[in-house]
Amino acid sequence: MKPVSLLLFVLAALWYTPSARAADPCPQLRTQLASTDIATRIAAVACQENHAWFRPFIDADGRAGGQAVYEAENDALADGAPAWRKVAAYWNGSGLGSGCGNAGAACRSFVVDMPWSAAFVSWVMRQARVPGFSASSRHVDYVRAARRASPTAPYRLVAPDEATPAAGDLLCYVRAQSRTLGYPGLLDILDAGDGLPMHCDIVVATQDGIAWLVGGNVQQTVALRMLRLDETGRFADLPTRSGGDAPCSPDVPAHCNLNRQDWAALLKLTADVPASLLAARP
Repeated sequence: MKPVSLLLFVLAALWYTPSARAADPCPQLRTQLASTDIATRIAAVACQENHAWFRPFIDADGRAGGQAVYEAENDALADGAPAWRKVAAYWNGSGLGSGCGNAGAACRSFVVDMPWSAAFVSWVMRQARVPGFSASSRHVDYVRAARRASPTAPYRLVAPDEATPAAGDLLCYVRAQSRTLGYPGLLDILDAGDGLPMHCDIVVATQDGIAWLVGGNVQQTVALRMLRLDETGRFADLPTRSGGDAPCSPDVPAHCNLNRQDWAALLKLTADVPASLLAARP
């Protein structure tokens, strides 16, 4: 074999080795629910729920896959719970309450009609025993709390490109389709005290050049999202939409990238939470 051909063969072999490919960290993380580390507990709870929904995902190119059961269905998840009852349990178990218990047509309608991504985050934080986290049905409420950064706040707000994401962090985007705010525009809204439609995913791991995040009410499931990192471990050119973008269609397939959002906030889990508070329920 010629030297050049040999080199290409070796490079190809390295490229296709398991260590060179990103591997889903959730199968291992979901076993660590009893960890003494708060970030690991957050990741474990979120990963456990992604597995319960049969591991749906959005890859680093914004393509969705793995959807098996959806929020409104009565089909059982991997843990045996009917899908719509699981969503009702997120509401009730978060401390927010759904006003419908876990049964009846009215409860099922509530599950279908009400966005539940913030309830899911609130539920995860409660299950992971994150001290100081205030449950809310609106993501903007705990983003604003992170902006104010009181001494007991579990999160502090930074721009998505200003810090290295880590397990337990939250990455958030603005859902208003008519405009894009970015981090500076988000600060204006937060400081004015206004409401804002947002969505936040939970970072569960960063490895193999990928940030792995789990979010609720993503494609009507609990989905695992992959976003690329640069060589410093920060988000590498987050896919960003522009205000007034044409909707996803065969005419503009580039706009169908599910990672193409108005990424505006990274909530960093506070590192110096007192150890005496870690075992306390919020």
